[in-house]
Amino acid sequence: MYRLSNSNENLMPISSSKKKHFRSIGHNLKPIVTIAQKGITENIKKELNRALTEHELVKIKLLTSDRSKKKKLSSEICSELGAECIQSIGHIVLLYRMAKKPDARLSNLIRKNP
Repeated sequence: MYRLSNSNENLMPISSSKKKHFRSIGHNLKPIVTIAQKGITENIKKELNRALTEHELVKIKLLTSDRSKKKKLSSEICSELGAECIQSIGHIVLLYRMAKKPDARLSNLIRKNP
């Protein structure tokens, strides 16, 4: 629906109402990865790819002081992993990538939060 097919291809645009819904879900999430001075390492890419595949909606933390570096880093992550930036506030970025086969037990979009 939102993803064309491969993670390297462009994403179809997400409607503003969907983004609003994703932001409300993302509000209760904790960052799964913190990216600091070393930037995006191979292990971070693997972990983010795994998390996006299983959970679809994830929150990450970028520890850089320069605003332009944060923007560049988040766009680099999105392009490499085929994700879309839903929201970026301060050091926190909310990413979304539609799963091919969502797992109701793992997906942050399907699972009921207590």
